[in-house]
Amino acid sequence: MWYPAVSLFPCKIVNFYHLQISWLSEIVQIKVRFFTSLREIVDRREETVSFDQNQEVTVDLVLKTLAEKYGTPFKEYVYEGKTAKPKGFLQFLVNGNSTSTLNGLETELKEGDLLAILPPVGGG
Repeated sequence: MWYPAVSLFPCKIVNFYHLQISWLSEIVQIKVRFFTSLREIVDRREETVSFDQNQEVTVDLVLKTLAEKYGTPFKEYVYEGKTAKPKGFLQFLVNGNSTSTLNGLETELKEGDLLAILPPVGGG
């Protein structure tokens, strides 16, 4: 049987590699960039983390999501063992701005934001 090349029904082409199905539910995507030891732990330079638009997406939520995904090595690198707070030597930048000048770990993130997790920088 022959089918015409043009569909009579409207449809949306979905690229499952970069899943964005806006007509099912709105998604907020945050890019996370890793450096040095953390890059080795997660075995990638950058990752996109997706959340439902109804969630309040914060730096803290992104870190907890990544900790659940990558497990103990990530948790040991990022969090203090006793307090379960991120280690003081790490810097978190949202679109190039330090979270210490924003709202700390409660800094809200929006679609397309870039969160960079930086280790201490030394030089001489």
